[in-house]
Amino acid sequence: MSSARLRAWQRAALENYQQRQPRDFLAVATPGAGKTTFALTLAADLLHRGVVERVVVVAPTEHLKIQWAQAAAGAGIPLDPSLAGSGAMGGDFRGFVVTYAGLAVNPTAYRVRIEHRRTLVILDEVHHAGDSYSWGDAVREACEPATRRVALTGTPFRSDDSPIPFVTYAPADDGTLTSVADHSYGYGHALRDGVVRPVLFMAYSGDLHWRTRAGDEINARLGEPMTRDATAQALRTALDPGGAWIPAVLTAAHRRLTEVRRDVPDAGGLVIATDQTSARAYARILTEITGTEPTVVLSDEVGSSERIQEFSAGMESWMVAVRMVSEGVDIPRLAVGVYATTTSTPLFFAQAVGRFVRARRRGETATIFLPSVAGLLAHASDLEHQRDHVIGRRITDEDDLFAAEAEMLAQAQQDAGAADDLLGTYQALGSQASFDKVLYDGGEFGYEGMTADGDELDLLGIPGLLEPDQVAEVLRRSRRTKAPAPRAAEAEADVAHEKRSELRRELNGLVGAWHHRTGEPHGVTHNRLREATGGPPAASATAKQLQERIDLVRRWAVRASG
Repeated sequence: MSSARLRAWQRAALENYQQRQPRDFLAVATPGAGKTTFALTLAADLLHRGVVERVVVVAPTEHLKIQWAQAAAGAGIPLDPSLAGSGAMGGDFRGFVVTYAGLAVNPTAYRVRIEHRRTLVILDEVHHAGDSYSWGDAVREACEPATRRVALTGTPFRSDDSPIPFVTYAPADDGTLTSVADHSYGYGHALRDGVVRPVLFMAYSGDLHWRTRAGDEINARLGEPMTRDATAQALRTALDPGGAWIPAVLTAAHRRLTEVRRDVPDAGGLVIATDQTSARAYARILTEITGTEPTVVLSDEVGSSERIQEFSAGMESWMVAVRMVSEGVDIPRLAVGVYATTTSTPLFFAQAVGRFVRARRRGETATIFLPSVAGLLAHASDLEHQRDHVIGRRITDEDDLFAAEAEMLAQAQQDAGAADDLLGTYQALGSQASFDKVLYDGGEFGYEGMTADGDELDLLGIPGLLEPDQVAEVLRRSRRTKAPAPRAAEAEADVAHEKRSELRRELNGLVGAWHHRTGEPHGVTHNRLREATGGPPAASATAKQLQERIDLVRRWAVRASG
């Protein structure tokens, strides 16, 4: 590919490489920016100049092996996507593509191949080399003899302490080590260049009801302050296909997709599910909503890659998948997404959003529907922030909002049988969805009193083709459509809201102290307080109700001390 056809960032990265000619090079570029094109252009140059004789690409998934081979063929570099470690490579190929998992099966065999010829190794989405020590060790063992290595990633690096092979780490003032990219091209820069689409995040809250493994029934509102465990269970309840939350959000998402398709007829939607059971259930709900069966992609089923390719090239409205399309898979026509998975890490979130941001023409806007959960909203607001891989820092609870829930589920599966008889099981009992707010360009657009039949539909009907500044103007006008309250009443409402916020903070602090004293879960304590004093959950309780609960938990503490 001619450098004249490259984007500005690709030319700058290529010039950087050509000036320095490093053995190792890390390029961090936002999803949809064109990392594959950059790497293949660089590979063609190194092959042409005789610096290398062979190209090896290590990719995360089997589908991406095929995608890389097709892209490389288009660049004049035939790569074998089916070569096994000890198999024979045809003479027509200039190299091969292997997955990280495949490399780990027999790293020594791949090492022999790489050291036999002067080889360029391209490590696609290199953070996968830290997914487990076995993968990282295999990459280091097999690729160490390479003449040149180019590492690519489009997402924030991991939050663990597993160093990624062939990535440079620099010491920071706090004693940690931070990954150093040779060239970076973030989402904010790409958005200004028109390389990626702007993204609207439609956040949905709602009332939820579930039973814990301890047998306690909890009522809560999604997005209100809760413990980490309660937040995880609230999200699971919202995403349960048996409740009303998922059908309501899928209905809203389909309305949005229908509006977008007025301007972009081939626009598609993607629902990202937690597991295969949920994916199939979501597909049935979408069929009822739309009258058409969506494409369902399950990674362990034969033909999954073919279904992705058919959907990418077709006109169908919806695809439902688990994790297979969360990273690297190129479906440029995706315009509407539903983030219906409990996976909450910045890494996975950025990978998922990356499926929707690739720009085809100016004016296309992506819309992603997501639960109104603090961690996910923070990721959405922080989309333009570039994260590096930090080794040696203290891991906090916020690094993975649902780590405790994942650990609990794993333990439950491991102890299946007698343990379930003793502890009971979590059960979603019901859910309702309500529109919360829109997040766009780091800002929030929304107001109390939005109605599903009016204001929400106005936002779902934003035209499918708008420039980024036009989107912001539409959102600002939408927020101003409510008639302003009289100044005195508005001031009074502000005071009342602040008073309730102070009381909620005080109540949450006392409940936290009671938890440390007794070990009783926060949610159980809140439920006991509600039963004793009456009224709704703390999130929507009046100041009087909150004060009654504060007084009651204080009396409990006095009696416990006496």
